[in-house]
Amino acid sequence: MIEFKNIRKSFGGKDILKNVNFTIEKGELVILIGPSGCGKTTSLKMINKLITPTSGIISINGEDISKKDTIELRRNIGYVIQQTGLFPHMTVGENIGLVPKLKGWEQNKIKNRTIELLEMVGMNGEEYIDRYPGELSGGQQQRIGVSRAFATNPDIILMDEPFSALDPITRNQLQDELFSLQEEFKKTIVFVTHDMDEAIKLGDKICIMKDGNILQYDNPETLLKNPSEGFVEDFIGKNRIWNKPELIKAKDIMIEDPVTTMAGRTVVQAVGIMREKKVDSLLIIDKQNNLLGIVTLKVLRKEESQGLKLGDIMEKNIIYAEKDESIVDVLTKMDKASIGYIPILDKGKLCGLITKSRLITVLSSQYID
Repeated sequence: MIEFKNIRKSFGGKDILKNVNFTIEKGELVILIGPSGCGKTTSLKMINKLITPTSGIISINGEDISKKDTIELRRNIGYVIQQTGLFPHMTVGENIGLVPKLKGWEQNKIKNRTIELLEMVGMNGEEYIDRYPGELSGGQQQRIGVSRAFATNPDIILMDEPFSALDPITRNQLQDELFSLQEEFKKTIVFVTHDMDEAIKLGDKICIMKDGNILQYDNPETLLKNPSEGFVEDFIGKNRIWNKPELIKAKDIMIEDPVTTMAGRTVVQAVGIMREKKVDSLLIIDKQNNLLGIVTLKVLRKEESQGLKLGDIMEKNIIYAEKDESIVDVLTKMDKASIGYIPILDKGKLCGLITKSRLITVLSSQYID
């Protein structure tokens, strides 16, 4: 765990960071983002003591880093920067193995670890280990930079705009690779970027900064749905969440008070309810709000003169979605079953309904806005 407590940093009498407080939990990938000069890179560099605070305490796992040996601290923190930081006169193997060598690893162990790390980022170890950085593309060099950061298996990795100089295709590939690595190894990663799309794609938490202050620190879903008014809302973009539909949950767009009735109602009564409420289907529930079935106007018209109860004719094999399922999954279910509506449940209890007309209404309102 990394904790910033009342951190202030001044340069030439000007406060770059102003009483910054936040905590990064173990295994989280946290994004620091904001306009130029907001203090994000300064905050990152404080974690490995490249910059020292004017006041306040930064602790790692409860230990004040100002009291730790600087060299030993840095050897246990991976660091990736925009320009890769590779030594041009060293081979790929020598670059990756530099810190392990400084820590006294045996040469055979270093070589095996280097090949393992190259394979980890999609590069053939035997093919690239003896090449020089100048013989590699920008994307390959950045892969080497990421490999080197993982070399001694550190718990913490710092990444300062590592992909910003790359072309969009290579950048997207490396983002995907980093996401996969993080899913597997669960490192504590602090990642600086100026790109909100990159932040949303990678971050467990996003810390938005401006003028040395933290304006909002939340997970991407909360940030997109409930941005702070003013700068944060403008910085993110009011409708940006619609560019990440997997973050939109069923509960965010469902009709919260769908028309329901009991199984003991007659067909005639049900038809009356539909006409009154101007709907063409009814959800059947019990007294505890458990979903029992569904009936449509088409079915009711066939049975209207038979004196039947809804419990006798309702469809019991219901396709439904949970309230926390993404709208992408909900749409997939609806499309696969060729249905125009889907009940939304919360632990078995009916809590809403999504219809195709509801989807059209919600989506069109975003584009109109």
